[in-house]
Amino acid sequence: MRITIRPETDTESERDAVREVHRLAFGGDDEARLVDALHEEGFVRLSLVAEIDGEIVGHILFSDLPISSPSGTVPALALAPLAVLPVYQRRGIGSELVRHSLELVRQQGHRIVIVLGHVHFYPRFGFSPELARRLDSPYAGESFMALELVEGALDGVAGAVQYPPPFNAL
Repeated sequence: MRITIRPETDTESERDAVREVHRLAFGGDDEARLVDALHEEGFVRLSLVAEIDGEIVGHILFSDLPISSPSGTVPALALAPLAVLPVYQRRGIGSELVRHSLELVRQQGHRIVIVLGHVHFYPRFGFSPELARRLDSPYAGESFMALELVEGALDGVAGAVQYPPPFNAL
C-alpha cells in the first residue's frame, strides 16, 4: 500500500472526496461543513490529503487559533479535523498525515499547535494536556492538548484560545 500525501486542491471533485472522507469517518456532516467553512472564510493554513491509488482516503487541516494573553496575541494553529476512511483506519495513514503536516507547519514557521483529540493517539506526536493547562478553551480535560513545534514556545503563555467562528457551529 503506497500512500501519497499532498496538498488539497481547490477543485469541486476533490472537495467532494474530502467531504465524503469526513462524513464516513465521523458518521455525519459536521466536520465536512467545518472544513468547507474554514476554507470559505480564509482560516486554513494547511490542508493535506492522503491518497492510495488515486483515491483520497484521508484528510488533515490546520487553521488559525490565536491565543489572547495579557501581553498580546500569540499565534497558534488548530489541528482539526483529521479523518481517514473507515476501511483504511488503523493502517498508519492518520499517523503519516500528522507527522508530515507537523513538519510542514514547522517549516512554515509556526510554533504552537493545539488539538482536541484522542488521548491515546496524539501524545505519540508530542501533544500534551500539560502544555495546554494554562490555556482557556471551551474544551477542557485530557483531550485538549498542545504541542510546541519550537521548544519553549508556550513558556509563560497563558490566555484564551480563539477558535475561528466556524467551530461554533459544532
